[in-house]
Amino acid sequence: MGKLPFKLGIHPINWVGEDVREHGADTTFEQIVDDIQALGLTGTEMGRKYPTDPTVLKAELAKHGIELTSQWKSVLFSDPAYREAELEAYRKHVEFLHEMGSTVISTCEVGGSLHFDPRRTPNEKEVLRFDEAAWRSLAEGLNAAGAIAQEYGLKLTYHHHGGTAVEQPEEIDRLMELTDPNLVYLLFDTGHAYYGGADPLAVLRKHYDRIAYIHLKDIRQEILDQARAANADFVTCIRQGVFTVPGDGCLDFAPIFRELLERNYSGWAMLEGEQDPAEHPAYEYAKKSLDFIQTLISQESR
Repeated sequence: MGKLPFKLGIHPINWVGEDVREHGADTTFEQIVDDIQALGLTGTEMGRKYPTDPTVLKAELAKHGIELTSQWKSVLFSDPAYREAELEAYRKHVEFLHEMGSTVISTCEVGGSLHFDPRRTPNEKEVLRFDEAAWRSLAEGLNAAGAIAQEYGLKLTYHHHGGTAVEQPEEIDRLMELTDPNLVYLLFDTGHAYYGGADPLAVLRKHYDRIAYIHLKDIRQEILDQARAANADFVTCIRQGVFTVPGDGCLDFAPIFRELLERNYSGWAMLEGEQDPAEHPAYEYAKKSLDFIQTLISQESR
């Protein structure tokens, strides 16, 4: 990989599904970190196959020359009744990431989500959008969580996400408008931006000053079109293969990388596929994606 101003890592979701539990169910932690090291990458997020004891995890990652960049944290701030318990859990999460040397916290509101909201029942069909009170409560909760992160020298990066109440471009805009820019940052995800109906480049340009972390994910247009025609939910879309690694789908990454290079983005950017590794082997797809990115970088550097 040629010289990049930012740090390129990879998410273990390429090997082991988080939203679709059968994807990569038999894959081991050792296989994941061996592959990451073989790819020449030095950053990973937390995955469900990883050791949870910080001492053990630090030692294992250090053996492979890898650092932990972040870990997903679901929150339920849109309902004020949950705030106190959620903030307590958030502090514990921050303490773990601080101990691991991470600098950002991938944070996502699950209120209203068909799949992630613990209050939803199995027979429901749609994501519930927020009313004014829920938006206000969410913003207040995120600001409070962001202040906790800041105490430990970390940044709360909000993950706009398919299948949640903050996925569409106007919802990303609303979240950024309502939250404190000194406490709440954005996790810019190319695949989730497109899935939610946004132009990823437009989101990147509009909210660049709030972006502190990036997920690089591609979309298979034909599968997205079929899923939308069938009114398929988010997890069904993953099972059908809507997401893939950069260079294997329909997104135009050239202007995205150009923007990042021109602006000297210096944070982490993580490769993500989120597809069945039995059909799309994680190492092979990541290698092809890195070659694709290398070609783009070379072209932009001329």
